[in-house]
Amino acid sequence: MAVLRTATLIGAVLLTGLSAGLFYSYACSVMPGLAKADDRVFVETMQRVNTAILNGWFMLSFLGALLLIAAAGLLQWRGGDRTVLLWIAAAAVLYLAMLVITGAVNVPLNDKLAAAGDPRTLADPAAVRAAFEDTWVRWNLVRAVTSTAAFGCLIGALARAA
Repeated sequence: MAVLRTATLIGAVLLTGLSAGLFYSYACSVMPGLAKADDRVFVETMQRVNTAILNGWFMLSFLGALLLIAAAGLLQWRGGDRTVLLWIAAAAVLYLAMLVITGAVNVPLNDKLAAAGDPRTLADPAAVRAAFEDTWVRWNLVRAVTSTAAFGCLIGALARAA
């Protein structure tokens, strides 16, 4: 059982780290780079990225992280160290917060951006961008912080479980 607990926790660490890295990358490179693009390019690029990210590999890591965090917590509950369980619980709360933010803020903004239509035919691409960019960027930073904190908590759990 100890091997299964450790393997599940390692998987949770890896998948959570991938999500944290994704949001971090957007925060420190993708969005600052796009900030320098003109409005049509910005809208078109974000529409394409938002479509491209909806793939099995992304969903496996993005949603799989929460499943593995929950499984790691359950396995710790059933016979592991309670101190490790506290770190896993903190990670679960932080990762769940990131998922709620994604579903409540970023995904609806992505959907509105997609609904704006073809960037080449937009009458006012600056208005479409303005309704999206600042809020999306701000909440992505919150997602980066919460998922990175979850990642750190899982590393703490793994260090205590070893």
